[in-house]
Amino acid sequence: MTNKEIYQIAMEQHALEINCAVEDFLRDCPVIICSGIGKGARKYYKEPIACDLVSYGNNIVALVRQENKEIVEEYLKKFEFYHCFETPNFHWLNERLEEKGQKVCFMAEYYLPDVEKLTALPCDYELKLLKQQDFAPLYCPEWSNALCEDRKELDVLGIGAYDGSTLVGLAGCSADCDTMWQIGVDVLPEYRRRGIAAALTSTLALEILKRGKVPFYCSAWSNIRSVRNAIKSGFTPAWVEMTAKPADFVDGLNQ
Repeated sequence: MTNKEIYQIAMEQHALEINCAVEDFLRDCPVIICSGIGKGARKYYKEPIACDLVSYGNNIVALVRQENKEIVEEYLKKFEFYHCFETPNFHWLNERLEEKGQKVCFMAEYYLPDVEKLTALPCDYELKLLKQQDFAPLYCPEWSNALCEDRKELDVLGIGAYDGSTLVGLAGCSADCDTMWQIGVDVLPEYRRRGIAAALTSTLALEILKRGKVPFYCSAWSNIRSVRNAIKSGFTPAWVEMTAKPADFVDGLNQ
């Protein structure tokens, strides 16, 4: 699979989710789609969504509810597209959505593998391939990034790092849609800064590609440790996304 093919698959998946054309992500002007989430969306996308802004670095493609269209249109005209994901600018959008009982909720940067750089990085600890049946005893706080207890059925593959019989690091992937599997990784605090996370991430990414799926990685842009791991592991920034949801949902997350 080439880098071009990987990006094409990612944009095709996004097009399914927000009911647009792949070409819309390559335009030099904003594109607004008024609809709900598409049927082929990744499993973690949940309605209701007030608006979802996606950029692959050329423009913004926005999925919006009809009642928010004028607000989002004005917002996308007001700021250069990449500034729409920054403070203080997104406060403008948030303030107007709050009047309708909605708030900006999720913001993240997503990474895709660069197959010209991706290689299985070395590790001082034994690495083992894990499958779904191996995850049952691992749904605990120390592995909460690698595995998702709320969606156990989607956790399909993993790589564990072992110090003797002790699991010290785990990368897992979630089959979030038919073509793309998302990687998460955890390393026990006392074992960090030893290259374990990058070894796990890169090895798992290659295993995912062997199975004909596209691995992807998500991080808050403020999580420098995670960003460094993505880049070290052979991933490169691919798109950014910002989602607004009902205010009571956002407030519940902050309880």
